[in-house]
Amino acid sequence: MRDEVYNHQSFAIKQGDAAVKTQTKSASQSEQQGYIPDKIKKAESRLDENQHDTEAWTVLIRDAQTKPIQEARSVMEKCVERFPNSGRYWRQYIDLELRHRNFEKVEKLFQRCLLKVLNIDLWKAYLNYVKETKGLLPSYREKMAQAYDFALDKMGMDIMSYQIWADYIGFLKSVEAVGSYAENQRITAVRKIYQRGCVNPMVAIDQLWKDYTVYENSINPLIAKKMIDDRSRDYMNARRVSKEYEAVTRGLSRNLPSVPPTGSPEEVKQVELWKKYIAWEKSNPMRTEDHAAVTKRVMFAYEQCLLCLGHHPDIWYEAALYLEQSSRLLIEKGDTNAGKLFSDEAASMYERAISTMLKSNTLLYFAYADFEEGRMKYQKVHQIYQKFLDLNDADPTLAYVQYLKFARRAEGIKSARAIFKKAREDSRSRYQIFVAAALMEYYCSKDKNIAFKIFELGLKRYGDTPEFILAYIDHLSHLNEDNNTRVLFERVLTSGGLKNENSIEIWNKFLAFETVVGDLSSILKVEKRRNTIIEKLNQLEGKETALLVDRYMFMDLFPCTSSELKAIGYQELARKNVFSSGTSSSAGAFPNSAIYDEDAEAKSRPEYPKPDLNQMIPFKPKVMPPVGSHPVPGGVFPPPAAAAQLLNNMPPPQSFQGPFVVVDELIEKLLACDLPKVAGAGAGDDVNGKSALHEEYTKLFEFFANTGALPQPEGRKRKLGPGGTPLADGGESDDDDALAAPPANDIYRSRQQKRVR
Repeated sequence: MRDEVYNHQSFAIKQGDAAVKTQTKSASQSEQQGYIPDKIKKAESRLDENQHDTEAWTVLIRDAQTKPIQEARSVMEKCVERFPNSGRYWRQYIDLELRHRNFEKVEKLFQRCLLKVLNIDLWKAYLNYVKETKGLLPSYREKMAQAYDFALDKMGMDIMSYQIWADYIGFLKSVEAVGSYAENQRITAVRKIYQRGCVNPMVAIDQLWKDYTVYENSINPLIAKKMIDDRSRDYMNARRVSKEYEAVTRGLSRNLPSVPPTGSPEEVKQVELWKKYIAWEKSNPMRTEDHAAVTKRVMFAYEQCLLCLGHHPDIWYEAALYLEQSSRLLIEKGDTNAGKLFSDEAASMYERAISTMLKSNTLLYFAYADFEEGRMKYQKVHQIYQKFLDLNDADPTLAYVQYLKFARRAEGIKSARAIFKKAREDSRSRYQIFVAAALMEYYCSKDKNIAFKIFELGLKRYGDTPEFILAYIDHLSHLNEDNNTRVLFERVLTSGGLKNENSIEIWNKFLAFETVVGDLSSILKVEKRRNTIIEKLNQLEGKETALLVDRYMFMDLFPCTSSELKAIGYQELARKNVFSSGTSSSAGAFPNSAIYDEDAEAKSRPEYPKPDLNQMIPFKPKVMPPVGSHPVPGGVFPPPAAAAQLLNNMPPPQSFQGPFVVVDELIEKLLACDLPKVAGAGAGDDVNGKSALHEEYTKLFEFFANTGALPQPEGRKRKLGPGGTPLADGGESDDDDALAAPPANDIYRSRQQKRVR
């Protein structure tokens, strides 16, 4: 019977396996036929638009988990190539290889990512891998101890590193020791890790300290007190810092992949929190005099920050700059070896930045070059500039300009001329390199002829570029060569190389030049020729008077007010770039001039009531509105600051038992009151000496008392008149007072009677 059941079960299992194989085969056949799910297509299309779309990568990674290892490995390789410092993606890649038991691949992945990705989860995965895969080796204990030491050296300062410390201590305790010497060695090793961990700020440091005290007492109670007292002060300091550490890192998203800056509110908040954490580490919260230890903690904070903000060049630069400053400080103190080590680490930081995520960031290349120039490593500077110039998708013009300046500073004018020759031969370089070379020759070599030749050489190539022509004109005007300047104006304006729309700036510059050095006839001639070009562009449109303004303006001074300029159409023509802003010497302050003085126009307009935006409060939807809030459909609005302070000072609503005013009747009575406009006016005294205003108040009070709005004293009842209405005098009379019996134990009356007797 059992054999039959077993055969039946085995047959069912075989059928199930066959069904699974059939489904897998059909799925693979459908994939081979070209079927791709819609979500995969959408994810791939999103990645074509943005290679750093984390949501699209998540979809592709989930899909890759179900594919053969070769296809899944291809997806993960692309992912870690795009996010080389993301511990989350490296961990997923390693888990993928572990599921297929590709241990050799796993170890290679750890070698690629561990040193540059200081992610606590990734390092814990590394320790678990060593523990699970190396347990049968003869050298397991040595390898495991080395792995723990390596992890503590890199990640021991992490706020969540308690588990690594505890696991290492547990591992050391579990090691078998044969003999007193081996036992003493084990005790020393465990004590050493305990003492290192108890002075290291982290979460659950209290638990580690308790374990340490218990361990010392279990070893030797006689020396335990001395050992604990020696470390107690450092532990209290570490515990204080741990609380600050936990508070300053609260809100940090440590597992976010590094993406290019987007300016989103969430990103801005994360940048603010990371910089706050780094500034806290720089403030030396441990209060130690060891500057090398402070630098190590600060750099660990920078490394953690770069895992999430690796595409922010300011973080890389600030990290390298801090290392450079620490290096100088240590060298000044006499610690040359540590100073040199930090200096090399700063260079390594720059090299990592330009080799990984910021390969085309010009700023970091220049900062790196200046850093190496400061260390007198000129050959390295040449390599840095050459590395940037070898990039195919980069504009090399600015790099050539800075390269030119470095060569002149470090190696002289001949080396700079060689760089200029190389820049001229590069088809990607633009006109700025000619301007920089010419000005360098003029100011550094003091040779205006060479500068003139460079400008002329550039004019042959960039004769249709108004920006280069204007730079050439400015140079000649600084030389005070009026004739050569006029000749240049005529050459470029009559050569036909410039289009009419591009020549407007040159004409404006020509007119400004003539207003300074020319006579009236030359001014009128240039102005007439300029007007002809503007008419050809069909931009004049009956605004001839507006063209007259350029003749008389100077810097930010205009012959008309801003409203008059607007009326004659000058502002409209300026916005159409008919007048060149900032290119002529007389219009240098053009953008800040009266043409664009929109603030002055706004002040002249009548002001209308506007809400105070500073008083706006956020809308917070709540199902159960709290007491004191302003409930509206869908949520509540918190009260204003002044009202909130008043509500806090007042007793809670539960303590209020009355009187409860009838609001409608109160408003009607207030409207019916005839209050005097001036205090004391018309308030004549009546027979009883009471003013009319006092009578009004009395009537108002009696109204609310009679309507039951005010509570009555306990033990006294009102007398009701005919019809059940209360009496006007409150239902009390003198007779009632006379008939009222005195209290049984009236001490006051008894004393008075004794005195009479």
